[in-house]
Amino acid sequence: MATLYLDRRGAALDVEAGSLTVRLGGEIATRIPLAPLERVVLRGEAVLSTRVLAELWRHDIGLLLLAGRHGEATARLVGRPHDDVALRLAQYRRASDAAARDEAARAIVAAKLAAEGRLLGRALEVRPDRRKPLTDAIASLERVQARIAKAGEGLDRNALNGLEGAGAAAYFRAYATLFPDALGFARRRRRPPPDPVNVCLSLGYTLLHHEAVREAQVVGLDPLLGFLHVPERGRESLASDLIEPLRPHVDEWVWRRFAGRELRLEHFSHERGGGCLLGKAGRRLFYDAFEPFCAGLRRLLRRMARGLAADLRRSAAA
Repeated sequence: MATLYLDRRGAALDVEAGSLTVRLGGEIATRIPLAPLERVVLRGEAVLSTRVLAELWRHDIGLLLLAGRHGEATARLVGRPHDDVALRLAQYRRASDAAARDEAARAIVAAKLAAEGRLLGRALEVRPDRRKPLTDAIASLERVQARIAKAGEGLDRNALNGLEGAGAAAYFRAYATLFPDALGFARRRRRPPPDPVNVCLSLGYTLLHHEAVREAQVVGLDPLLGFLHVPERGRESLASDLIEPLRPHVDEWVWRRFAGRELRLEHFSHERGGGCLLGKAGRRLFYDAFEPFCAGLRRLLRRMARGLAADLRRSAAA
C-alpha cells in the first residue's frame, strides 16, 4: 500500500514493531507496515503522538492533514529534506534572473493551455452534442497559445498572467457544459466551493499539490520558490508551478467520475452559508478511485522535479 487515507473520527495512530497501527475505540482496526507506505492523508479528528511523527519523518512518509468542514490542507510533513545546498542556490539564482524566470513561466502556461485543449478535444469525441462551446474554447486556447509564442521574450509577467486568465475563462466555460445542470457548476470557484464539481476539483488539486511539495523536496528543490507563481508567504510556489500543466488531468478525472455516475448529487450536501460538502460515503468513493489515478501523476511530478533539478545542476556547473 503506497497511501493510507484515514477519514474516521476518533482514530488513534501509533507505531509498533515497524508498522503503523490504527485504533478505533481502543481496538486495532488495521496494521500497515511502514516500509511500503509513502504517504498518509488524515481528515477529521485523529490522535497521533510525536513518536508517530518522528517515525513517519524517518521513513520519508508524507503526511497531509485535512481539517475543517471543507477538508482544507492545514499541515503537512514531507519527510527528510535533501541536503544538496548547491541545488537550492542554483534555483535561487534562476528565480532571481528575470529572463530565465519568465522563460520558465511561459513554458508552464503553454503546457497548461495545451493540456486544456487536449482535454476538450477528448471531450468533443464523447460529447458531440457540446460541439459549439467545445470547439469555440479550443479555438480560444489556440489563439492564446499563438499570442504567447509570437510575443516570446517580449511578453512581460502581467501580460502572461492576463493571457493565462483569458485561456482559463474560455476553458472553464466549455468544461462546465459537460456536467448536468442539476450539479450547479458554472465556473471554477473555491473557499468555499459552492457545488459538487468544485468540491471535487478542490480536493483533487489539494492532494496533487501535496505530491508536488513532496517530490520537490525529495530531489532537493525549495517548494516555496517558483517561477510562474511569485513567492508569497506560506505558499509553495514551485509546487504550484509543477501541478499547473497537470490540473487538466484532474479536471478530466472529475468529469468522468460524474459522467459515469460514480459520484452523484446524493453524495453531497449544502451548508446554510452556500458551501457544498462531500459526504463520508462520497469521500470514500473519491479516495478509492483517486489513488490509482494519481499514481500516474506522481510519476509525472517525479520526472518533472528531477528534470528541473538536473537542468539547474547543469546550469550551475556551466
